[in-house]
Amino acid sequence: MNKILALLLMISSLATAQNHRFVYEYKYIPNIKEKDTIRKDMMALDINEKGSIYQSLSKLEFDSIQRAKFIANLKKNSDGGSVSVRFGGGGGNKGTVADIVTKTYPNYETFLSTFIDGTKYKVSDNKKIDWKIGTETQKIMNYTAQKATATFGGRDWTAWFTTDLPFPDGPYKFHGLPGLIVKLEDRTGSHIMTMVANKKVNPKIEEEGEQDINGTKVSFGMEEIAVNEDQFKKTWKSFIKDPAKEIRQNGEGNSFGNEHHIFVYEDENGNKIKINDVIKNKEKSVKKMLETNNNRIEPTLYN
Repeated sequence: MNKILALLLMISSLATAQNHRFVYEYKYIPNIKEKDTIRKDMMALDINEKGSIYQSLSKLEFDSIQRAKFIANLKKNSDGGSVSVRFGGGGGNKGTVADIVTKTYPNYETFLSTFIDGTKYKVSDNKKIDWKIGTETQKIMNYTAQKATATFGGRDWTAWFTTDLPFPDGPYKFHGLPGLIVKLEDRTGSHIMTMVANKKVNPKIEEEGEQDINGTKVSFGMEEIAVNEDQFKKTWKSFIKDPAKEIRQNGEGNSFGNEHHIFVYEDENGNKIKINDVIKNKEKSVKKMLETNNNRIEPTLYN
């Protein structure tokens, strides 16, 4: 009876407390061979009655500013036609984390938006996290947080949650505890997310897809390919096995009806690049990426 009452109170609080933003400092080690090289990004977990979204706060703010500037300029200089727009990218004040995690309530359907070679995938993940709740507590910010542990994505995790914030949610894909996760750390200390701010916000609703702005059709965002985890793993393995497959096919050409098109590659100065050199550069860059980004937050997704 007490559990049912607590759940009803939690749902009631969630329904009335809309647009909460919880900011986490995310510290992570991308290359396990260089443990002293630590990256950091500020992440936003925005929660409303429909669900939550977890993404880089720096990238979110940067994209919002760029979008506002683009729309303002288009309203002044619109001449019709159509244009596709995608903001963002990693590095600097744009954030270092490109992935986005969304959860839908009340069933906590979870989706990871991520990229493979410039193609965006929306990966569904509805695995239940088997939490073991302990009795140990500690203070995080002004909240009394309780310890819980779980194995998820190939890592052993320790979470600290507080019932003072009655949201059974948390950073990244983590959820399912009787309160908000305010700190999360894997056993190796490679990935640490700590809440540093809590505030109510009224975020602008910036819709993806095609919009009409002063007669110009503008497509915001990027189409996502919906896949499950097995399909994503298959695509990833195929890409790693032959990262230059698409380039090689473009070099051989593509036929469209009676027309045959062959792609020509050029450098920044307009000089043509041999297809074999393009392939070698692609394979080299992917090899370097795999060597330096070998400590992902969810390693089983890439095995």
